[in-house]
Amino acid sequence: MNLQCGNKYLDLVNPVVMGILNITPDSFSDGGKLYSSGSEHISHCLRAAEQMIVDGASVLDIGGESTRPGATVVSSEEEMARVLPVIEAIHRDLDIIISVDTSNPTLISEAAKHGAGLINDVRALQRDGALQAAAKTGLPVCLMHMQGEPDNMQNNPHYSDVVTNVKGWLLARVDACINAGISPQKILLDPGFGFGKTLEHNLSLLKHLDQLAALPYPLIVGLSRKSIAGKLTGRPVDERLPASLALAQLALDSGAKILRVHDVAATMDMLKVWRAVREI
Repeated sequence: MNLQCGNKYLDLVNPVVMGILNITPDSFSDGGKLYSSGSEHISHCLRAAEQMIVDGASVLDIGGESTRPGATVVSSEEEMARVLPVIEAIHRDLDIIISVDTSNPTLISEAAKHGAGLINDVRALQRDGALQAAAKTGLPVCLMHMQGEPDNMQNNPHYSDVVTNVKGWLLARVDACINAGISPQKILLDPGFGFGKTLEHNLSLLKHLDQLAALPYPLIVGLSRKSIAGKLTGRPVDERLPASLALAQLALDSGAKILRVHDVAATMDMLKVWRAVREI
């Protein structure tokens, strides 16, 4: 399957890696490593992006609003000021598909103009105007499941059946996108591990991920360094790579097509081994 992302194509016949570039001061995973207001900010982001490309990333996901548990919403102006210059620079200097991680309808529109090729929204285009803005860009969209908002999503999340509920909710968002004029061939899904889910919910989703992968929409999975890895191993964020790789491999076995990760090189090594065994 070839997914047209602006003027580039993403080959999803085999699984690929999406590298995460957080342009935020409060990222759960890196503590705002790429966030700076100094003159070296753009060049620093470019170096990080270039290294991810060298390491094997097929897509870079750029976000300017933290969605960690308890995170607060930033203004539209601040989010755009963080993200647009980075998208513009990467689009200008590097050959890579750019995904914009946002729920902001204005940023969705502007990011497309600046070179983004994919819209990745943790709120599945539910904010006022987001669905219409995404449809106008003509770009593919990734719809993620989240129960609640980042500031309250971990306050006692509840499901009658997490797999059935997440699947039904995502399909309802798919219908909304199609009704807004977005082609079904341009829709991707993300079950939203860690977004309004307990450890048991996350484990159940992972165990039954094949039910979501069986849908006619490519599956993006983000498990890198998340709380599921921390709770299972007792490790802090910067020591969760082995667990993250194990979780990613389980997702691959169940049909995930895109792995959204912080550690591109290590994930690519795992993916190469996984592919070699599968192709024998």
